[in-house]
Amino acid sequence: MAYQGEETIFALSTGLGRAAIAVMRVSGAGSEALLQRLIGKLPGARRAALRRVWQDATTQDNLLDEALVLWFPGPHSYTGEDGFELHLHAGPAVIKAVAGALVEGGARPAEAGEFTRRAFMNGRMDLVEAEGISDLVEAETESQRKLALAQTDGALSRLYQNWADRLKRVLAHQEALIDFPDEDLPPEVEQGLLDEIHSLIAAMQSHIQEGDRGERIRRGVVFAITGPPNAGKSSLLNWLADRDAAIVSPMAGTTRDAIEISGILAGVRVTFVDTAGLRETEDAIEAEGVKRALFHVKQADCVLQMFAAGDEPQEVFPASVLIGNKLDLGVVPKEVQGHPVMAVSLETGQGLDQLKALLEQKVEALTASSASGAPLLTRARHKAGVKEACACLEAALQQEWPEMRGEELRLAMRALGRLTGHVGVEDLLDAVFGQFCIGK
Repeated sequence: MAYQGEETIFALSTGLGRAAIAVMRVSGAGSEALLQRLIGKLPGARRAALRRVWQDATTQDNLLDEALVLWFPGPHSYTGEDGFELHLHAGPAVIKAVAGALVEGGARPAEAGEFTRRAFMNGRMDLVEAEGISDLVEAETESQRKLALAQTDGALSRLYQNWADRLKRVLAHQEALIDFPDEDLPPEVEQGLLDEIHSLIAAMQSHIQEGDRGERIRRGVVFAITGPPNAGKSSLLNWLADRDAAIVSPMAGTTRDAIEISGILAGVRVTFVDTAGLRETEDAIEAEGVKRALFHVKQADCVLQMFAAGDEPQEVFPASVLIGNKLDLGVVPKEVQGHPVMAVSLETGQGLDQLKALLEQKVEALTASSASGAPLLTRARHKAGVKEACACLEAALQQEWPEMRGEELRLAMRALGRLTGHVGVEDLLDAVFGQFCIGK
């Protein structure tokens, strides 16, 4: 039997603001009686019907709106509970009046993520799929939409379930070796068990190594713009933003804090961070800016290291794209310390089209799909869970006693179970569903 929330909840599932239609979503054990109170006779299950919505339909007291009504009896609903939707006219007065009638009928406003949490409790989706719903609602780019939709469709869940099924078979063979030590079990049983553990470890390690790609798609790729004063960092930021986002001045030390702009490149969300010029300084504020610049360099997915013509850098940062600016004023080398240089002039525009193409290629490389076609990791929680399971499997291979190996295999199984929400997730639920918007 489906879980029915003791309390009936409601939320406006569409955004606030001027619009033609507003969707009010309701779920919980009292939904049927509440809908009857509002409209009288219920429409057919999952069939849209145009009805008048009253404060109290039995007396036809106070007409609130004329709305499209959908009735979803559980368990065949989003949450698995009885529920309904009211497609109202979106005027603030209409929404307020209907919300008041719902409260008067015994419902309460939903908390963030409460609808999806109830769907999870009813087995309508697992925890990984639920997180995909949250990502789909937040998706701003095509790449984010595709990644979230694949996760919502269960791509990651199927991968983790496949690992769990394989691990169950390994554990069953291990238990047989423990329970029947005196039986002459074929030696290939243990060898097959060890081979499968090695195979699982390899699959998990590959998944972990490619995980940064999925996380970058979800949160966006971060570029840090760095270099000495007057190399053209703020001019580059303004060109990327297509507006005057940063002050440009021939005076050194103008930028003393990080300035961020966001945009989309190659279908991926990107953030460019303009940082303070790197140099030795006795100015306390500028020194703090240099410190923050180095922090952003370490945190960025890619560093755009700039220098002016005739002022080659003595050090090249890891994961850098070298940009030689002021090509109109001097000679820019083709490479520095074996690293290729993109020569540009932010004054004349020379080389900027090639620079944009290079940045797009960099974004595509940082977010490319898995070579194996396997779904990508999208969250730090997933990476931590897979790492934990992998570490337990590696520990299992080091155990001489079969009982200890079996315990490590059970710990690996538990780590995979926490990923999808099948075991030991109570402490995770508030953190996961608290990120959702109201009405989801």
